[in-house]
Amino acid sequence: MSTRLFKNGRIAGEDSSELSESDVLVEDGKISRVGNSLSDKNAEEIDCSGCVLVPAMFDVHVHAREPGQEQKETIETCSEAAINGGVTGLVLMPNTIPAIDSGNLVQSVLDIAAEKSRIPIWQTGCITKNRAGEELAGIAGMAAKGVPMLTDDGDPVPCAALLRRAMEYANDFGLPLASHCEVKALSGKGAMNEGPVSYRLGIPGIPAISEEICIERDISVAQYTGGHVHIQHVTTAWGMTAIRRGKEDGVKVTCEVAPHHLIFNEEDIGDYDTNYKMNPPLRTAEDNELLLQGLIDGVFDVIATDHAPHTAFEKSSDFGSAPFGITGLETAVVSLYHHFIRERKFGWDLLVKRYSAEPRRLIGLEPVPIEEGAPAEFLVFDENATTEFTLEFMRSKSGNTPFIDQSLQGQVRQVVKHDELLK
Repeated sequence: MSTRLFKNGRIAGEDSSELSESDVLVEDGKISRVGNSLSDKNAEEIDCSGCVLVPAMFDVHVHAREPGQEQKETIETCSEAAINGGVTGLVLMPNTIPAIDSGNLVQSVLDIAAEKSRIPIWQTGCITKNRAGEELAGIAGMAAKGVPMLTDDGDPVPCAALLRRAMEYANDFGLPLASHCEVKALSGKGAMNEGPVSYRLGIPGIPAISEEICIERDISVAQYTGGHVHIQHVTTAWGMTAIRRGKEDGVKVTCEVAPHHLIFNEEDIGDYDTNYKMNPPLRTAEDNELLLQGLIDGVFDVIATDHAPHTAFEKSSDFGSAPFGITGLETAVVSLYHHFIRERKFGWDLLVKRYSAEPRRLIGLEPVPIEEGAPAEFLVFDENATTEFTLEFMRSKSGNTPFIDQSLQGQVRQVVKHDELLK
């Protein structure tokens, strides 16, 4: 067991925008003291001047691709990418090959994670068998293995009656349903947001109503059943407004926003760069601004990356043929700092609340504040350094991100988890 003294840092928390200047002493994996001018002759001293000590992040929407598509990512490389980005807990989506639709398959992933991952991992289960949208998956068996939520992510549940049954059944186990909201008939063969930009580029579009109609439907089903629906990767201001109304009406609805839907929009696709192709797609600059305001106002419960790795070969296809999705675990904290915290659009407290504390609470875990008596689980973030997102820097198997070869302000210098320096 080790003793480390983190000197001269500033501590971020979810309840205050003020950063408190303090030293932090970590002994045997726990924070034993927080205060000024601490000393311990037995401790390894780590100078954190110019750095912020931030509770470690937790991501509830991640695609690790294992089993079945290990050429894109594995549980091991996904967890290392997470550590590289300051994330110390992951919730994996079940759209693998085969899809995770039974207790035995859940257990198989958890066994791999126990052997290969340096951070804890939770595996979600499918709502329907093989994510086919026709009959319910083995919910009882998956609940027995500890799935934190059910989702057919990548696809909606097409039948409202089946969604109702799923919510009623999931209620018996206290499980939320995480919903990828899309009307497939409206999306068609679209590859980006439908509008003037898609017309100009000659790319088939996905209309905003494809997402918005499904959001309205799923909230209505949750209201009727008393179930908990979690709306994934919201991209439109209208969809966000529907969620706000649902919350005000007492519906048990939570939701997430991805960093890329706050930072980028359809105009960034100008040179047909497939690293900007994702589902749901990048919307408009106006949506960027309104989603950001929704995050600040508290409409969004959590930030989640929808980390979706693909091989360079797949992404080298033309825009229409390339797969949807970008990686996000390694870029989220730095990009959110660079674009928003550094620009004073929001503070560290919002990032801690929405990407550390609330994601943990969503699946029934306790947050990891930097305070005496708490387990040590935080990152040392250097505001004065920069991060260049090269393929050499990335720990993910895939580099399909709009940030590739960009240099952004801020750096996750170290990641502390209990008595280990993971990074």
